[in-house]
Amino acid sequence: MSTTTVPAATREIQLASRPVGRPVPENFRLAESPLQELADGQILVRNLFISVDPYMRGRMNDVKSYSAPFALDKALDGGAVGEVIASRSGAHKEGDVVVHSLGWREYAVVEGSTASPARTDLAPASAFLGALGMTGLTAYAGLLKVAEFKEGDAVFVSGAAGAVGSLVGQIAKAMGASRVIGSAGSPAKVARLLELGFDAAFDYHDGPVREQLQRAAGEQGIDVYFDNVGGEHLEAALSVLNVGGRVAMCGAIAQYNSTEPTPAPHNLMQAIGKQLTLRGFLVGGQRQHSAEFAEKMAGWLSDGTVRYDETVVDGLENAPQAFMDLLDGANTGKMLVRL
Repeated sequence: MSTTTVPAATREIQLASRPVGRPVPENFRLAESPLQELADGQILVRNLFISVDPYMRGRMNDVKSYSAPFALDKALDGGAVGEVIASRSGAHKEGDVVVHSLGWREYAVVEGSTASPARTDLAPASAFLGALGMTGLTAYAGLLKVAEFKEGDAVFVSGAAGAVGSLVGQIAKAMGASRVIGSAGSPAKVARLLELGFDAAFDYHDGPVREQLQRAAGEQGIDVYFDNVGGEHLEAALSVLNVGGRVAMCGAIAQYNSTEPTPAPHNLMQAIGKQLTLRGFLVGGQRQHSAEFAEKMAGWLSDGTVRYDETVVDGLENAPQAFMDLLDGANTGKMLVRL
């Protein structure tokens, strides 16, 4: 291990209590914890950016799910990118920039085998939490592998100005979609989608989603729906999907803070007559496509085919507010906290 002076403790954000409905500041606590000595194979990382993501809301509930619940009075975790400042791992040296899963803290002791290099010669470090990271893989695999997109398909994306949705629309265009439609939550976000190459976009606050989607799709209808929202958006998509249409069910942010059962969609029976395919997926089940995705996305970013937005909040202490703002749709593109 290097003789470089390393910190003995780290500031971190802990889960102080479990939210009921929408999270509030009192659910979180800024605390300090000691850092353990590095063991063989471990690295000490100074986090540069941490990711706050919608899926984290589910982990704040004490329920069995695909990802273990956050523990009370312990640091939360999530995607982070940072610089190695001490190493006892043969795979990483001091000065390397790596991606790992111990976010929500300033310093992290990480098993070297679980950290992956961030190619900062290809893109800024923050991109490896977004377009070149799990966010990008979610968009790529969800559209091409889960929804089985093919050239000529008409695609509808909900939450389209978010980190995943904005990439889905651009990937669809790059792969030859006949039409790409997005929904978002403000006029500014709608305008941004059109700048990114979406053929049509609408603000879901402007009227019933089904009516707006039908107008945007026209007689062509849609062949693929990439669902980040659930609820009314899923119901609308079922009504507009063509026979043989496919739905990639990525998220349901409209329901994450719900304390009552959500009624929609009422028209699920349309899936029978239209012979639709609805497939839920998790990015963890798509890792076999990582190398293919990384090569494609690096090329698209390099030549400008795909662009990405970031909403950056400064300071670890502001991470809880950034997360709450994310659930309220305050971000355009990827929501990040810069440390």
